[in-house]
Amino acid sequence: MPVFLDSRQDDFETAFQALLGAKREDSPDVDSVVAEIIADVRARGDAAVLELTAKFDRLELDAAGLRFSEAEIAAECARVPEAERQALETAAERIRAYHVRQMPQDQSWTDPEGATLGWRWGAVSAAGLYVPGGLASYPSSVLMNAIPAKVAGVERLAICVPTPDGVVNPAVLLAARIAGVDEIYRIGGAQAIAALAYGTESIAPVDKITGPGNAFVAAAKRRVFGKVGIDMIAGPSEILVIADGDTDPDWIALDLMSQAEHDESAQALLICTDAAFGRQVAEAVDARLQTLERRAIAGASWRDFGAVITVADLDEAAALSNRIAPEHLELCVADPEALAGKCQHAGAIFLGQWTPEAIGDYVGGPNHVLPTARSARFSSGLSVMDFLKRTTLARMTPDSLRVIGPAAEVLARSESLEAHGLSVTARLEKLNR
Repeated sequence: MPVFLDSRQDDFETAFQALLGAKREDSPDVDSVVAEIIADVRARGDAAVLELTAKFDRLELDAAGLRFSEAEIAAECARVPEAERQALETAAERIRAYHVRQMPQDQSWTDPEGATLGWRWGAVSAAGLYVPGGLASYPSSVLMNAIPAKVAGVERLAICVPTPDGVVNPAVLLAARIAGVDEIYRIGGAQAIAALAYGTESIAPVDKITGPGNAFVAAAKRRVFGKVGIDMIAGPSEILVIADGDTDPDWIALDLMSQAEHDESAQALLICTDAAFGRQVAEAVDARLQTLERRAIAGASWRDFGAVITVADLDEAAALSNRIAPEHLELCVADPEALAGKCQHAGAIFLGQWTPEAIGDYVGGPNHVLPTARSARFSSGLSVMDFLKRTTLARMTPDSLRVIGPAAEVLARSESLEAHGLSVTARLEKLNR
């Protein structure tokens, strides 16, 4: 059973703090193993990647087999049912249209002193996308990572997707083709991250790596950060639903289970203003858990980390939501826009009872790669900005240097950086001669 809390109970704050602090992610100490894998790939390149792929994925390859050939990709794509193909194309079209609107504009202006200032945006040259294999192989994640990169203007986009025992998910390859991916490698784990970051004889290095993975992949991304950029270290999925009691309890139950079925460590929370409605939702969850295919996973998540919280009003619900800073926030209330204005910290907000979170996972348009573990307090979901970098521009004229140069001289002297100041002084002296 989930935890049932009531904000009007004396022990609520203690219980709520325990809910916030619950350790949901199994984080084995894999850093030393990952460090060895990365060092091995850096030292031996393809040979290390091939040995590790045989060890962990039970797949014997040679260097030429690391990358899917165009013929292999075409053959696998042809296996995707037409309905799935059309759905992927619909999703891709909507995701692309949304992310095109995120593209920032270059700026340039001349200030009152006559200096020309501004900035320009440019894409990273190459990006690598990690795609989990096995049960967690999601073509939708390929679209969500690859399309923003291509919209941003990334010239070379490579993905690594493990194929344990040689099993391939054709929809993943089709999604990669639809999104415009340039290279697809059938490798995974920390060795794939190392190959993307440092390069091997067969895999050229990239500038940024995005995409989710297991503890080994997360640890590898932490270790290569600085050599390359990364998107984030994502934890188990989570959803918070705020409801006023006018939505079908079964709908709410299904929305909660849509995240609980991801992982036993996922978290599904409900905040409502009516305790009886909360119990109805819990009963609906129990009923759905009798038939869901992934009921063992969803049931464990709901049992260990689920919660139904009753509050006095929606203002209190918003305040608790801001403390939770959920990855996904559904507002199943009469005026979701008004409530959304009070919810400052959330990865993605879904407005109204007709907007299930699952729409956002696939075809809504906004990205589904979102901050977890309360990191929505300070970070955002994946966007084109993750594949762009800003370069500032400045141009002085003789007149503008006369005006602002002396201040630079003063500050350079105050910091005991003589050459800094002299580089300005030499120019001013020439102007004054």
